[in-house]
Amino acid sequence: MGIMEIFAQLEQGRAGGGKPQWLIVGLGNPGMQYEHTRHNAGFMAIDTVAAAEGVKIDRMKFKGYVADCTLGGQRCLLLKPQTYMNNSGEAVVAAMQFYKLDIEHVIVMFDDISLAPGRLRIRRKGSAGGHNGIKSIIELTGSDAFPRIKLGVGAKPRREMDLADWVLSKFRPEEAEALAEACKHADAAVRLMVAGDTDKAMSQYNA
Repeated sequence: MGIMEIFAQLEQGRAGGGKPQWLIVGLGNPGMQYEHTRHNAGFMAIDTVAAAEGVKIDRMKFKGYVADCTLGGQRCLLLKPQTYMNNSGEAVVAAMQFYKLDIEHVIVMFDDISLAPGRLRIRRKGSAGGHNGIKSIIELTGSDAFPRIKLGVGAKPRREMDLADWVLSKFRPEEAEALAEACKHADAAVRLMVAGDTDKAMSQYNA
């Protein structure tokens, strides 16, 4: 038995059971200066899932913060990469390889400027669509076949505005309220998806 397998068994025992069957990832940037910005919608969504389960995503592992929980009857690992958005794939690959998870059992939640705040779009797979966090995951895993939940953060108010400035801006109060509701829907959608009801999640929550 290799050292990684031994560590995996110790980790599974510490967590109180078998290995996670799903990896649930929320994308964002670490640091207080990025809190409540549009690019951190994925962090907000996964924090909503954790709060509903009464757990905190505060254990450092796989270049990110993690927490164990059970959703839809499935053991899940919640992950908030701390690599900054452009290198999100490093944390995802580390967790996938450690637990030997298939790409189809990785659900990623992230911001989408093509959707208004409060809207969701669930997909079984797809391209990066210009999102650097998703681009990193696709490049490092070699696949785009992971399900994802896109959370609307709104389009740039002016065409000439720099995209980075927009996604790193904070939500207006009414937008933050709409996003909070969307995060609750994302929580419900994740539970359906890990239970094998992705079609139901799409029909109920897709914009």
